[in-house]
Amino acid sequence: MKKLFLIIGAPGSGKTTDASLIAKKNSETMAHYSTGDLLREEVASGSELGKRIDGFISKGNLVPLEIVVDAIISAIKQSDKETVLIDGFPRSIEQMNALDEILEKESEVKLCAVIEAEVSEEVACERVLGRNRGADDNEEVFRNRMKVYSDPLPAIQAFYTNKRLLHKINAQRSIEEIVEDMNSFILSKI
Repeated sequence: MKKLFLIIGAPGSGKTTDASLIAKKNSETMAHYSTGDLLREEVASGSELGKRIDGFISKGNLVPLEIVVDAIISAIKQSDKETVLIDGFPRSIEQMNALDEILEKESEVKLCAVIEAEVSEEVACERVLGRNRGADDNEEVFRNRMKVYSDPLPAIQAFYTNKRLLHKINAQRSIEEIVEDMNSFILSKI
């Protein structure tokens, strides 16, 4: 059975960096995916699901929720690693519910924990504006992305807390401390 860990956090919380470093540190047993990477990989595979995804992406349309969740589950099952880390998902109550519905019926994948990389809005903003990766790294875009992340967060936190799956990690420390903390927690669950 595959062990799934979801890593959520605000823009600039470091969740993608943390997850990739943990997967690299445990490369024999762990894989790391971001949702966008999964969709692109599914398209590249030439699978039926990939063709459906490409039909939306090639027209500039959003990929429907159930297809995104199917791509995530497909990637987890096809991974040659026993433990899978996915960052940045769920981003909405709808995504959370859709994933939960599938996992309820799924015997090959077990959600072990949802790790929230906690960071203040001020620190997140400083990090995003400081990385200066492109036109979307400005304060107005950051505030919008923060709102998109923050609005559904209380419901997502409550849902996973009720299932005893939510684990918060202080993401305002050094990257080494955060990765060490997160890695230790993941290893304690597998």
